[in-house]
Amino acid sequence: MSYPHGTMCAMTTHHPTTRRLVYGHAQLHDCLAFADANTAAEEAEEIKALAAARTWGEARQVRMTHLSNPAAADEDFPDEDPADDEAFDINELNSVAEGDWPPMVTERAFKLLPEDLQDQFGERQFTALNGDYLEIPVDREGELVAELRNRGYEVSRDDEVINVLDGRSFSPLG
Repeated sequence: MSYPHGTMCAMTTHHPTTRRLVYGHAQLHDCLAFADANTAAEEAEEIKALAAARTWGEARQVRMTHLSNPAAADEDFPDEDPADDEAFDINELNSVAEGDWPPMVTERAFKLLPEDLQDQFGERQFTALNGDYLEIPVDREGELVAELRNRGYEVSRDDEVINVLDGRSFSPLG
């Protein structure tokens, strides 16, 4: 059957459009993690900017495009917000201390990787407080990256960005 202007039949096998991924060794879970390369560097800069804030006023003013700003809507102080000139320590935020912010970078694979590759290369792991994540052994890197590239993904490695996205740049655990 012929279709006008080069359109394809819906029954045609669909290949993912080229997607750009950045990945690396996530230190906290000792496995590979993936992020959208189109936004990962900007997200990492937002995290670093908040972690670098010296006062609550500075922290509240950090502009977040990709993430929420836990200092702007912090629930640690329901009666009275800290004054703008009070010292700020990102690790004192409940959402940070409880591991909710930034979200685990290792959970992003559930949205970014094709399901069959999740099943082939990773194993769903459960955490009691922060949800599930996909554990992809570091020794599967070459095979997984090759398969992603075969499917039209642009893939590059950046351990620093991955670990900043996981909160390791400021966390006392990192």
